[in-house]
Amino acid sequence: MAGKLTKRAVDATKAGETVWDSELRGFGLRVFKGGTKSYVLKYRRGPVQRWVTIGRHGAPWTPDTARKEAKRLIGKIGEGKDQAGERKDDRDAESFATFAARYLTDYADLHKKAASRQEDGRLLEKCILPALGRLKVRDIQRTDIAKLHRDMKATPYQANRCLALLSHMFKKAEAWGIRPDHSNPATNVEKYKEKPRKRYLSMDELTRLGQALHQDEIRERNPFVIAAIRLLMFTGARHGEILTLQWDHVDFEGRLLRLPDSKTGEKTIALPAPALEILANLPRQDGNPHVICGVVAGAHLVNLQKPWRRIRKAAGLDDVRLHDLRHSFASVAVAGGMSLPLIGSLLGHSQAQTTARYAHLADDPRLAAAEKIANTIESALDCDDPTTKTKAFARTDKVAKRV
Repeated sequence: MAGKLTKRAVDATKAGETVWDSELRGFGLRVFKGGTKSYVLKYRRGPVQRWVTIGRHGAPWTPDTARKEAKRLIGKIGEGKDQAGERKDDRDAESFATFAARYLTDYADLHKKAASRQEDGRLLEKCILPALGRLKVRDIQRTDIAKLHRDMKATPYQANRCLALLSHMFKKAEAWGIRPDHSNPATNVEKYKEKPRKRYLSMDELTRLGQALHQDEIRERNPFVIAAIRLLMFTGARHGEILTLQWDHVDFEGRLLRLPDSKTGEKTIALPAPALEILANLPRQDGNPHVICGVVAGAHLVNLQKPWRRIRKAAGLDDVRLHDLRHSFASVAVAGGMSLPLIGSLLGHSQAQTTARYAHLADDPRLAAAEKIANTIESALDCDDPTTKTKAFARTDKVAKRV
């Protein structure tokens, strides 16, 4: 069929046919066996014949709009640009979902701790991929990242963790040649302000928690759950370190847990008498190397959060997290007059500034000095003998000079 490609000509074209426009060489319409009608442009690049699909018939593509697009493409071809090749590159460009899977297998699995790798997977699946998964890695812009971060404003801490993960992923995308250098779209997206949470259990709260654990024991609840929580309280360990603890790591004679790996690398944890007693009385499962056994044969307990929510509710401590047991261990140590370096060693901190967060819990030496001065003044004020008063003020003067 010859002539100008019009709507009437398009409607008359049957399945399997291709019609060409008489006014613009190479511009035509192909009708596939299923009846789909697509506007195309055929051209040569050297000895090779190329095809470019402009789009399917229907909004926005009509014979007139498709002809205009074909003219634009011909102009680009005249400038030496390979439109078919570029479109193939577009089709072959890696989606963010594909890249994310590669990031987890080629980087996170090899270089990150198991807990960090698991958290990366969770953030990607629940938060990031629904928003960015279908986009091409090379096409993602800062506005896309900012929108994702903004849409998560109800959970600012999680939003910031997603932003940090994306920043590192795009850094890897640059290193792997998927994006140009210095094109990280996560840069300059402002994080939400985070207030460090400081929650410590008082002696009264510790007593209530102990009572709740005792009630669980009476009801014959899972002994491994109760043991895990008590070990967290008595050692200050991270909950992942206790859940993955193996009997080979327990040195009863040396009174230590010898962890071959942790958040800060190889680590030892001191075992006080209460912790040793828990370990000594805990049943062992044949074929399971773990101290805190799970429901799956040979595996450790995975979900401590669900029973913890039940226990803390019974104790009236709904706002207390498992990690707050570690903070409470440190706060008791500070209250007992232990030095920050010693506390840092007990907790396995690799940086002194990490332990310094507990410094405010220690007694202020200025308060002790003020207490002594006030007591001396109070003694003088309460004294009826003028001679004694003079001696008291003399003692106060000496104290002031020492301070």
